[in-house]
Amino acid sequence: MTDPLTLSPDLLRPVQTPTIRQDRMRETAEDFEASFIAQMLRPMFEGLSTEAPFGGGEAETTWRSFLIDEMAKQTVRSGGIGLADQVMSTMLKMQEAP
Repeated sequence: MTDPLTLSPDLLRPVQTPTIRQDRMRETAEDFEASFIAQMLRPMFEGLSTEAPFGGGEAETTWRSFLIDEMAKQTVRSGGIGLADQVMSTMLKMQEAP
């Protein structure tokens, strides 16, 4: 019979902490940049009329936020404004900090 106070050797091994993969960090940084760009684009569309002959009516008003979000995502895919690079750099520095 074993002593109940004896620890298993497996409990004494160092725990491997999961590291955040850089591709996941890049995705998060790009999502942040897209969100920022979308917030900057919203005021540009607030004053636009959706009435005929050139507007899309009620449907345009309903779907406008989705259009703005997709325009922001496409801007990021095309190179963005450099915000994702800065965020990524900061995330890497924070990961190295004790």
